[in-house]
Amino acid sequence: MDMPKIDFRYLKEAFKEPLNFWGMAGFAIAAAYVQDVTPLLAALAAEAVYLAVVPATPFYRRLVERREKERARKLRDAQREAVEYLRWMKNQIYSNYKKFTTSKQIPSNLQTLDQRWEDFVDLLDVYRRRKHHLRSINRQAVQNQLKQAEHSIQTATDDRQKRIQQANAEILRRRIAAFNDLERSVRLVEGQLQSIENFFGLVNDQVVTLPTPERVSSLHFEELSDSIAMTRQMLEETADTFGMLDHQSRELDLLLASGK
Repeated sequence: MDMPKIDFRYLKEAFKEPLNFWGMAGFAIAAAYVQDVTPLLAALAAEAVYLAVVPATPFYRRLVERREKERARKLRDAQREAVEYLRWMKNQIYSNYKKFTTSKQIPSNLQTLDQRWEDFVDLLDVYRRRKHHLRSINRQAVQNQLKQAEHSIQTATDDRQKRIQQANAEILRRRIAAFNDLERSVRLVEGQLQSIENFFGLVNDQVVTLPTPERVSSLHFEELSDSIAMTRQMLEETADTFGMLDHQSRELDLLLASGK
C-alpha cells in the first residue's frame, strides 16, 4: 500500500519529538563511549528511516492534529480570559471612580473605555485569524522551492522551461513578500492589544491612587484612540494579503502543471 505524501508540517513535528531527540542523544553517547563513528552512522540511518516513515503514518498525523486542536483550544481559552478580564477591569474602573470621587456620573472620556474594550475584542479576532493563517503556511518550504527554482533557471537548457521557472520564482518571491506583510501585521496587532491592556491598567491605577476628575481627564485617551485608528488603517491595507496568498498558490500549481 502506498504511503501518504510527507507533509513538512508533520516532518517538523516528528523531528521535535522527545523520543527522536533522546534516541539521537543515545547514539551520540554510545559513539563517544566506544570512540567509534559506527553508532553515529547507525543514528543517521535510523533518523532517515524515522523521518521517512513516522510523519507519513495516519496514526501520527492524527496525533499531530489532536495536539494542534488542543493548542488552539488553549489559545482560545486564554484569549477569552483576556477579554473577560478587561471587561471586569473596565467595570472596576467605573466602580472605583464613583467610590473614590463620590461622583454619581462617569465622565465622558472615561466612558470611552467601552469603545476601547470593543476595539480590543475586534483586534483580538483579527489577530486570531491572521495568526492561524500564518501557521498554515510553511515558509521554509516556500523558500526551499524558490532556491530550487533559481537553481533551475541557472541550469536550464530549454528556453521554455527557463521561462516557466522564472515565472515560478517570481510567484514564490511574491508569496514570501506577502507572508512578510502578514507577519508584520500580526506583530502590529499584538503590540496594539498590549497597549490597550496597559492603558486600562494605567487608568485603574490613577482612579485608585489619585481619584480626582482632573487627574483622570489628564490621561491621553485620544492618543490611544488615534493609535487604534492607525492600526485599523494598516490592517485594511494588508487585508488583501489572504486572498493574494491563495491566488498565488493556485497560480503556482497551474504554472507547474503546464510545465509538466
